Amino acid sequence: MNRIATIPIVLLALLLAAGCASSDGLSTHSAPADALQLKTSASLAAVPVAPGAWPREEWWKALGDPQLDALIGEALTASPSVRLARARVDHAVALAEAAGAALAPQASAEAGASRQRISANGIYPKPLAGSWIWQNQAQLNFSYDFDFWGRNAAAHAAALGQAKAAEADVHAAALVLSSAVALSYVQLARSFDQLDLARDLLAQRERQLKLIQQRLAAGLDSRVELRQAEGTPPEARQRIVQIEEAIALSRNQIAALLGQGPDRGLAIARPGVGVSAAFALPSQLPAELLGRRPDIVASRWRVEAAERDADRARAEFYPNVNLMLFAGLQAITWSKFIETGSRTLGAGPAFSLPIFDGGRLRGNLAAKNADYDAAAEQYNQALADALREVADQVAAWRSIERQETEVAAGLTAARSAHELALARYRAGLSNYLAVIGAETQLTAQRGLAAELKARRLEAAIGLARALGGGYPGRT
Repeated sequence: MNRIATIPIVLLALLLAAGCASSDGLSTHSAPADALQLKTSASLAAVPVAPGAWPREEWWKALGDPQLDALIGEALTASPSVRLARARVDHAVALAEAAGAALAPQASAEAGASRQRISANGIYPKPLAGSWIWQNQAQLNFSYDFDFWGRNAAAHAAALGQAKAAEADVHAAALVLSSAVALSYVQLARSFDQLDLARDLLAQRERQLKLIQQRLAAGLDSRVELRQAEGTPPEARQRIVQIEEAIALSRNQIAALLGQGPDRGLAIARPGVGVSAAFALPSQLPAELLGRRPDIVASRWRVEAAERDADRARAEFYPNVNLMLFAGLQAITWSKFIETGSRTLGAGPAFSLPIFDGGRLRGNLAAKNADYDAAAEQYNQALADALREVADQVAAWRSIERQETEVAAGLTAARSAHELALARYRAGLSNYLAVIGAETQLTAQRGLAAELKARRLEAAIGLARALGGGYPGRT
């Protein structure tokens, strides 16, 4: 080949090289946050710290109510939300298996037979021209993608990451469900306590009305006091009806969380939950929380899956090399189909290199980079939210402890005042209205104490959820 003849070939090669698709200038812009950079020392100062203070896997059993244990166990088994999360795991695992298939050699078989007439005026000479023949073929095909640039491996790793994220989502869904059942159960307990207080208040109002009726008959009160007293029992009865409605609604809500109909809620008895006043946070909270919160673990897996997905999109810019082999039999008559001369064999590599694609590969890589940025920022937000939830529950717990001190003092004073008023009444030194007034104050203090008890339970449940609810950790 002379020098002039080689010039077009060289120019064509340079043109192809210049036109090859390039990923230059495409990159990600976000990165997962370092948990240790999110400061918590001031917010969680003076909180007791213990090395093994993480909630256990069945954390709700610390509340000491067998009925609650049974309800949460039923919910985790029968709830559609948990079953939905498990179905998503199955789907993600299946996709990972499909993606992994590209890493293995592929083999397929094909066979066919057809009866056809050869054109008398075509390219075939006589005696084939114008005759009928059989076209018989059986062939085995083999191929293998060498994956020099890791495209298939990255796709498989991305699919595995999504599967592991889906598995963590199952634990996250179970944690959300168990804490929702527990919180609804605490609300049911709160309503029963409020019902006790409302019934006590009704009894007080009825005693007060009876006393005023007696005083009116004795000429010690007017009808103004009587009319005022007659309006208080209906108000107390209306409050009882209102609380009974709240009890029914809580039972319905729990039944729905169990994936059951409202009749299931009718069988729920009065709760008997309780919680210890002491608690401690785990040591090295921010760093250890990364593996203890299922939602954070799922977010982290999605970040890694998105990174592998971007790697796969980047590998699309490089040449692809496949090895293909085939072996089989081919003949135009059945009598010679299985003869040695009917064998077909072939082997060879196949190369592909994107040159002009109209920006498809660059657009795909840019989208995958954006997916990575989104996954990283979602992870960062999940981490910040997790630490906020811990700080919120600690702040609530501290506030409840201080309020309980004040309410305990107020309850002691109200009991003393009631006992004193009752003693003075029995001694004839005061009327019964003073006793009823003291009972009203005592009932109000009991109501505050019951509310703080419910809030402490809610804070304990919230803290267990914020700390991951006993999640076994990233695998």
